[in-house]
Amino acid sequence: MLIRKLSLFGAGCLMFLTALLPDKALALPAYARQTGFSCAQCHFQRFPLLNDFGRAFKANGYTMVGSQATVEDTDLSIPATLNAAFVSKVKYEKRNGSDRAGDNGQLNTGQYMVPDEGILYVAGRVAKNIGFQAEINLVGTANIAGFKMPFVIPANDDITFSIVPFFSDSEGPAYGFELLNTGAIEFARSFEHAEETSAQQYLGTALAGPNQGTTGLALVMHSKMGYLSYTPFIPKYPFDNANTFSASRFLSYIRGVVTPEKVGNFDLAAGFQLWKGTAQVGPPDTRTPYHADAWAIDAQAQGKTGNLPLGVYLTYGSAAKSVDGSTANLFNSSIDANRKAWTIAAELGVVPSKLTLGAAYRNAHSGDTDGTDTDNAVTLAMTYNLVKNVAFQLNHSFYTYGTSPALADIRNLQGNQHTTLVMYSGF
Repeated sequence: MLIRKLSLFGAGCLMFLTALLPDKALALPAYARQTGFSCAQCHFQRFPLLNDFGRAFKANGYTMVGSQATVEDTDLSIPATLNAAFVSKVKYEKRNGSDRAGDNGQLNTGQYMVPDEGILYVAGRVAKNIGFQAEINLVGTANIAGFKMPFVIPANDDITFSIVPFFSDSEGPAYGFELLNTGAIEFARSFEHAEETSAQQYLGTALAGPNQGTTGLALVMHSKMGYLSYTPFIPKYPFDNANTFSASRFLSYIRGVVTPEKVGNFDLAAGFQLWKGTAQVGPPDTRTPYHADAWAIDAQAQGKTGNLPLGVYLTYGSAAKSVDGSTANLFNSSIDANRKAWTIAAELGVVPSKLTLGAAYRNAHSGDTDGTDTDNAVTLAMTYNLVKNVAFQLNHSFYTYGTSPALADIRNLQGNQHTTLVMYSGF
């Protein structure tokens, strides 16, 4: 009953605001300050979803400048002002499970997070063909949540090569270089409920959580028809210094994407991801073994049906079961069955640039057992852009679980419904 009331109240408020509020505000994050563009120049429907212009800006290392003055000299070309932005999320979450005291207690009774996330971005141009992005977490203990520094080497008018050293505490090896909106990285997705709407996030490829994170070096070839990247990476081992890594060898991440010419009103893209390898991570005297074995394919179509913007996102992924007596797979510790999922999600801008309605379906198998591990979800979503840099999103997911013991525990403790109301802002 509470969930129904929340949904109806949220829908009523957002529709009311749609009728009253103007549509002329501009977003002002770090890259908008550097280029002089509204955020709508780079984003499809809203931040963080990239359009074709946004993909080109990111692929060229965040180096484009516009109206902002630059300091120029021999081998020097930097913005006159260091560009920064503060990005925050305020969130309310509730599940309908029975656990009121354990790990799920707060979510089952309703949990407010003010803020859920607070990130200071310092980013932009370092030189003509060098950019950077630093994410400083301001919630809890301040730390570097992410860092990358793309070195872009033009081969001709169409093809560029990039070398991107990076660290991320919650995005996985794809953080080095990723341009699609399918959830290939956790940040780039259309729905707040990531695991319910992206196979990659369901598999856990973000390597997020306590004492987790990733560092690596993305090696990229990019053109207007797509890109191919190879990223040797190391999962985090819990050192005293959060950004220090050591390993006997690197694990491997490979990403390929094709971006053909537009078909009618739609911008299309499709790709694959592959995680492979075994490594010993940590100090030489106490190394921890890690093994990666997963793959995914994804596709997206972004354009218009009539005058209304429409985005459609498809993903499929599988993580191999672990071998008994061997190093467990980072993405599936079960020795019983593969962990796998496919998703389809769509979002329609019923009031362009203001109000979108979305729906997604996940068909998944958790890997707990072979045949009784169904873990499906249906998600409904509504997003309202108050202004271009402040958005509200309401997600509600319904779950259908199989009869495996692990899923029975989840069903009993966490319930079969999940509601999230989140406010995003960036300035």
